Amino acid sequence: MRQRVLKLGLPKGSLQESTFKLFRKAGFNVTLSSERSYFPSIDDAQIEAILLRAQEMPRYVETDLDCGITGEDWIQESNSKVIRAEELIYAKQSLRPVRWVVAVPERSPIRKIRDLKGKQIATELVNVTRKFLKRNKVSALVEFSWGATEVKVAQGLVEAIVELTETGRSLKANNLREIATVCESTTKFIANPASYRDKWKREKIDQIALLLKGAIAAEEKVGLKMNAHRRSLKKVLACLPALKKPTIANLQDPQWVAVETVIDEKEVRVLIPKLKKAGASGIVEYPLNKVIF
Repeated sequence: MRQRVLKLGLPKGSLQESTFKLFRKAGFNVTLSSERSYFPSIDDAQIEAILLRAQEMPRYVETDLDCGITGEDWIQESNSKVIRAEELIYAKQSLRPVRWVVAVPERSPIRKIRDLKGKQIATELVNVTRKFLKRNKVSALVEFSWGATEVKVAQGLVEAIVELTETGRSLKANNLREIATVCESTTKFIANPASYRDKWKREKIDQIALLLKGAIAAEEKVGLKMNAHRRSLKKVLACLPALKKPTIANLQDPQWVAVETVIDEKEVRVLIPKLKKAGASGIVEYPLNKVIF
């Protein structure tokens, strides 16, 4: 009997490296034989992967692939009928959602959305931008941009652009000013509706989604373990963040216990000195691959 295979689309471009890294943390080793290859190898014989641009992913997941990773922005732009199997928030450099914003030159007289009436706007996100303008009752010419969008507004070819940004630094570097946010986008693991009705494929998709979500959850967290004398245990536990339930295990010496917990990485530098002062010893911080809630 021929082994069943799940066809998975992975994003090529800015999300490619972070996606490969995420899959590795989730337990799937994804590799490319060469930079020009469009067919990554995965150490799971039940998964067949292909690289596609995130912009095209919803269309192909709707028609040919079983599942894939893309942005909510491109799902809305394509109007594809796909199932959002799981939300995976990971941007190019951070875990923050990304934004599509309306930007104009610093010296532009355009200050508000209504000032865009009758103006030319360049963007890759044409349909979403048109819907945004319609909601704001503004009539403007929205044209598709094949790239170098910031240059077009800087050179006066168009009056405004709708561009993707994470921090806003790139826009400022190009002397551009935001006037509105068109939409926010997070990365989604999407599925073909017909594939998701198939029991085997649905179980496989849900398995991948669970592991990916666990890898995302671990991105900003670390494990922390330590020893504590029973007389200091109450003080040590009081240092840990509220609502945390650490694991407490007996040690060979009945007067001592081992304490282990998962916390936000940003809390560690403040927490470790407090734990030491409260009586904890042998404190070990370690990275996490997955956290499954």
